[in-house]
Amino acid sequence: MLTLIKNANVYAPSHLGKKDLLIAGEKIIAIAETIDLPGQLCKVWNADGKIVTPGLIDQHIHVIGAGGKNGYASMTPEVTLSELIACGTTTVVGLLGTDGSSRNIRTLYSKVKALEQEGISAYMYCGYYGVDSVTITNGIQEDMIFIDKVLGCKIAISDVRSSYPTALELLRKLRAVRVGGSIGNKKGILHIHLGNLESKMDPLFELVNKYQFPIEHISPTHVGRTKPLFEQAIEFAKLGGMIDITTGASKYTDPYKSVMYALEKGASIDNITFSSDGHAGLTKLDENGQVIGVRQAPIDQNLQEVVNLIQLGKVAIGDAFKIITTNPARNLGLKNKGQLAVGFDADLCVFDSNLNLVDVFARGQQMMANGKIIVKGNFE
Repeated sequence: MLTLIKNANVYAPSHLGKKDLLIAGEKIIAIAETIDLPGQLCKVWNADGKIVTPGLIDQHIHVIGAGGKNGYASMTPEVTLSELIACGTTTVVGLLGTDGSSRNIRTLYSKVKALEQEGISAYMYCGYYGVDSVTITNGIQEDMIFIDKVLGCKIAISDVRSSYPTALELLRKLRAVRVGGSIGNKKGILHIHLGNLESKMDPLFELVNKYQFPIEHISPTHVGRTKPLFEQAIEFAKLGGMIDITTGASKYTDPYKSVMYALEKGASIDNITFSSDGHAGLTKLDENGQVIGVRQAPIDQNLQEVVNLIQLGKVAIGDAFKIITTNPARNLGLKNKGQLAVGFDADLCVFDSNLNLVDVFARGQQMMANGKIIVKGNFE
């Protein structure tokens, strides 16, 4: 059955104006001023007065949970399908955090495959905070080649919980993701957790300036953790690197304010992404700042921060949505994601005129209708 979406105000994310979109199976097969087909051949869905964007991409989310810094009971739960659909996220990249022991890399792969079966698109990174990267096969390069869902490897730097890797150790991991990616027909990135130590992004600049490694394979995240770190991240973006601002945790100010500051300093919006760090374990404080427990990082702030950016009135809708659609797709090397275009996956978010999310399609299937989730995970 075909699905014909009529009269949509399309942001692809560039503004196309009022268009009709035709979906066959999981793909967009036509976008035009007017598409008319007999009713018996397709399901017609009227989007008059609504804004349609690509489905949102969260490139850093703990789909099997994380946490544990206050013992076993502080480990956070798995992400559910409904949580993702509720905030328009139709593509995720799962990963491990500090813990590469009780949180198993094969469990992560299984969760990624489960989310895929439930209707969205899901990928993963091998590795964790440590320099001894945990992998499904015998190493990073083999994971990149033989494990379909592995898009890169994660490691931590400038953090007391990291293994304090040298630039040379990072370089060898970069080589593995790049060579493995070329064989496995993937881009290959080293996704790098940044802590708040004084070394900041210094090792990454060494990779680019001293070793002349291609910057597009280096993917730093949590760049908005502190103001000095973000200042350095802006320079990284000016060199052509992609910088990832966390919306659910690890931020010195509101993420949309960080974006505005980066733009004022000369960075391009094409080199900025948001990710949630959803279900990371966070310290819970009372109104006096005293520790009272733990909580999980929210997963819905990517969209909220983009809406904040738009409502500020200084960034156009199409440019703002690049941060959670086109830009992460390019960073990850996902050639069929992040845009509304013929041949791309039919991942769509539909908003009313006030940018309230009302409908979601993932791989051609409607998952939310009129603000209500209509497709849930198997055990919800």
